[in-house]
Amino acid sequence: MNNEVKKTIISANEMDFTCRTCGLDQKGELVIFLHGFPQSSIIWENIMKKLADKGYRYLAPNQRGYSEGARPIRMENYTTRKLASDVVALADAVGEKGKFHLIGHDWGGGVGWAVVTLHSERIQSWTAMSTPHSAAFEWAVANDPEQQKQSRYIFEYLTPDLPEELLIKDDHARLREIWDGFESKNIDDFLDIFSDKEACTSILNWYRALMLVKPSEQNPEILFGPIYTPTCYIWGNHDFALGRVGVEKGHEYMKGYYKFVELDGAGHWLMENNEQECIKEIIELIENNPETK
Repeated sequence: MNNEVKKTIISANEMDFTCRTCGLDQKGELVIFLHGFPQSSIIWENIMKKLADKGYRYLAPNQRGYSEGARPIRMENYTTRKLASDVVALADAVGEKGKFHLIGHDWGGGVGWAVVTLHSERIQSWTAMSTPHSAAFEWAVANDPEQQKQSRYIFEYLTPDLPEELLIKDDHARLREIWDGFESKNIDDFLDIFSDKEACTSILNWYRALMLVKPSEQNPEILFGPIYTPTCYIWGNHDFALGRVGVEKGHEYMKGYYKFVELDGAGHWLMENNEQECIKEIIELIENNPETK
């Protein structure tokens, strides 16, 4: 099997997404990977190479705001509902009109929970990494003092302009602190995105839209409820951003096959520091839930 990861442009939702792909010329089931903040689709390169001989088709987009050709102005264009619609549109764009497997980390996990909620008929299996079920996380932010402390940084991103300046300041010192210990090629890829102030604004608009754009006819509220899709949730119990209260609350929503994997001593950056454990769980869920013709 060809394990070459290609970087290409895929058009979806009238935008052009920079994507990493592998094996799209194969006939296997489609697997889509969603990255988080402040990263890019490069975090999935290693897993795509290692899984290439499984015969699946792999697609990892730089999501809305991260792709140069997918940066609409105004924070209203970055609601979770619209981010979720991009995922389904990308699947359609590569010829998959049926079900696909979905994996998401951090913000990619938040988008993934929305995709599974809004488009459950399209999802064959769902692996969430770090980010718990969205309703459980919202409950934890409202009720758990520890999660409130962990989520305080979100409010720093809501004001205009200044957060962008802070991300770029001193040669991206704040971001480089987050990326400490990451592969240098990954950091270089992230910097290609975050060196552009327009990109920073678009990316921070994910947070602004989440917190500031109220439900409306144009942006109906997403009603996060029970999940029946086969799901694996992977969480590091030393995660600095996502605490146990929201994690355990999330179990209540899982009504279908569900596997919870708690990685003892692991933090937030699971693909960087716990890649082998994550690959094992991801492929196990995919292989145990094949598409039925």
